[in-house]
Amino acid sequence: MREKQMYAVVDIETTGTDPLTDRIIQFGCVLIKNGEIVSRFATDINPNQAISKQIQGLTGISNTRVQKAPYFEDVALTIYNLLADTIFVAHNIYFDYAFLSHELVRCGAPKLKIPGIDTVELAQVFLPTEKSFRLNDLAESLGLVHDNPHQADSDAQVTAELLLLIERKMYQLPLVTMEKITKLSHKLGMNTHDYISDIYEEMKNDIQPLSDQLKVVDGLVLRKKEVPLFQQQLYGGKNTFPKSKKAKQKRFSETIGYRAEQSKMMNLVYQHFTEDENKDLFIEAATGTGKTLGYLFPLSYLATPENPVVISTVSIVLQNQLLEKDIALANQVCEKKLHATVVKSHRHYLDLQRFKATLNFSNKAKQYVLYQMGVLVWLLETQTGDLDELQLTTLEHPFWYDVIHRGTAFLSEKGALYKEDFLRFLHKNIKQSNVLIVNHAFLSQETLREVPLLPKSSFLIIDEAHHLPDIAGRISSKQFNYFTFKKQVSLLQEKEQLFDKVSTSLKSYPEETRLVRIYDQSLNEVVEEFSDFFFELRQLFSSSQTRRFGEERLVEKELFDGLSIEGEILIQKIESLFSDMLQMQQRIQQIIERNLETFSVNERITFVRLLRFFETVQQVIDCFDIFVNDWQPCWVKEYLENKQGQVTLKVNNLEASILSSTLWYQRYEKILYTGGTLKFGKNKHYLSDKLGLTDVVFKTILDPYDYEDNARLFLPTESINIQESNPHELAQYIASVIREISDQEERPILVLFTSHESLANVYHKLQPDMLNRGREILAQGITGGREKLLKRFFFIPKTVFC
Repeated sequence: MREKQMYAVVDIETTGTDPLTDRIIQFGCVLIKNGEIVSRFATDINPNQAISKQIQGLTGISNTRVQKAPYFEDVALTIYNLLADTIFVAHNIYFDYAFLSHELVRCGAPKLKIPGIDTVELAQVFLPTEKSFRLNDLAESLGLVHDNPHQADSDAQVTAELLLLIERKMYQLPLVTMEKITKLSHKLGMNTHDYISDIYEEMKNDIQPLSDQLKVVDGLVLRKKEVPLFQQQLYGGKNTFPKSKKAKQKRFSETIGYRAEQSKMMNLVYQHFTEDENKDLFIEAATGTGKTLGYLFPLSYLATPENPVVISTVSIVLQNQLLEKDIALANQVCEKKLHATVVKSHRHYLDLQRFKATLNFSNKAKQYVLYQMGVLVWLLETQTGDLDELQLTTLEHPFWYDVIHRGTAFLSEKGALYKEDFLRFLHKNIKQSNVLIVNHAFLSQETLREVPLLPKSSFLIIDEAHHLPDIAGRISSKQFNYFTFKKQVSLLQEKEQLFDKVSTSLKSYPEETRLVRIYDQSLNEVVEEFSDFFFELRQLFSSSQTRRFGEERLVEKELFDGLSIEGEILIQKIESLFSDMLQMQQRIQQIIERNLETFSVNERITFVRLLRFFETVQQVIDCFDIFVNDWQPCWVKEYLENKQGQVTLKVNNLEASILSSTLWYQRYEKILYTGGTLKFGKNKHYLSDKLGLTDVVFKTILDPYDYEDNARLFLPTESINIQESNPHELAQYIASVIREISDQEERPILVLFTSHESLANVYHKLQPDMLNRGREILAQGITGGREKLLKRFFFIPKTVFC
């Protein structure tokens, strides 16, 4: 029985990762029984070899410290006997268990054969919304005290507390959810499944009632959700915007206080949307002026669900910040409350119907199952179904392809989960909101949509507006990688893969089944014709310039006109094949959509994969068509070939940021563009010119910060050409500048990066040297989470924070 079972939570620190040459330098163990920590054991170990400076910096364990410690040979049997008859627990058990077992055998003790549990996998299942599953990051996020990261005793203690925390959460889960998780957990490593199964069996003996916040629908336990109705005070309140300083002071005095620059912006915004004749107003408001409240407060008097304000910002992170921080702050001072909804495309949401279908799949890979179990737990917590809540770095996995939403048109209205659909819930929320928050990419994509997702409105705010031209350009750009496309086609054509599955699902429709076979053959022909076409295209560069691999080369009309007759014939063949394929795609898609209710959910998942591929083909067609046919001056065309002969075609639209050519610009009566840096030098028209706007008003809110008295400017004596430098050279240069400043400044230094790759490169060049100089260097995403690093930065002298 579990109540009699002893769990040994173990962590080891080593000189490296290879058990054949590296050695243990510290062993830590925490014993758990009956859900409580009952004992601890830890010891330093003399590895009889030098500990590298990198490991010393990571663990805080020095060569001097371990000199008088016992050798592993001295404690091997003690450790073996300590672990006997226990269940071994570790965070990433595969390293600790194998390394420790190898060391025991080396020293004459028996090989480890006890069962084991991995807390990394348990955390991935039962703590699915954590940003990182590294022990340090989990400890920080969950509030577990972790004073000495990368020391075995501290790591073992925190891992033990993590196990107990996860176990408590498991007991609180609905039995229906635990049953599904238990069935899926067979794929987990070592004996983690047995641990989950044992807890499930215990829960069956003491069944708890379902929480009032949850409900069971079609075998899934979901958190109840309710659309908050928009409420507006019609009587008894003041509905007049306070324009004067006195009125604002009275309004803000007990909450945020009065700020002159912010007040000026509020008046400008209110005037623009109520009185000005100009459509476009640019307000440059420096950091510290409170520009977000500067536009939210006046718009609270104007926006309604029938005529909402649409706010576009640069990223999803800032969308969430607007909702969680800025809207909440605004509602403390706004008499007319703001009801805000973050709006994203359907691909950001989970399709419950298709997720339910995946639970019946067999022969799933371990990562697929981990995602399934994590989603089962997440469904108890989420009301939105927004996949960004899971804080994943990528959705590029077959599981996410299977469950990402394709839109409400692809739902089965007869299914029990239809009423619970997250995308439908979003649409209901939108109708009750007077503030819709999107990002620039979503706004730019409105031009590409057949039906706009955003409503027409009198009010559009483009925050961080200086990013809009670049994002609009990226959205409109297209590229075609021939090798990737060829590989994808080959995989889909394998036996029992996509096209075989589609043919099976459409067996009741013989004409469409025949079209799938023809489509399959056409793909092979397209791949072959492209191979020949790229041979002919390559000749243009072979004859005009030295062949250079890995460089993007411009393709201008004068050069392209030199394409051989064979090349022109190949273009005609490819276009003819594409034309036929588009017709077949349309026919197949129509039969699927017309008979959607007759197909099983598993078949619909297969069709979703097919339609995703159809979209890929459409993207290839669009890119190819522009590349060979459209010679308007706005298109920049590039040809790239690597050393392996893999070809990529790229097309970029220089006029993508011209707002008059977009479909969304005309749908908004008045637009405010704001940000901290809208000018280029003294040129106030720089951004408006890039956006193709002429009749605009530009206002500047003065910076309240006195840089002359409070800032010092350092200029490097040497510089490099950033555009011509590779990542290694750039990182080396930045590291040298930071090193030079750190020699002059005996205080903490904060370094801001715009690229995490660049941050990582600089960190790895600085870290050993800074360690020798007695300065700690902290790096986001490398040495810990944000909150922990900020704490260390403020309390540890001379820290460098990247």
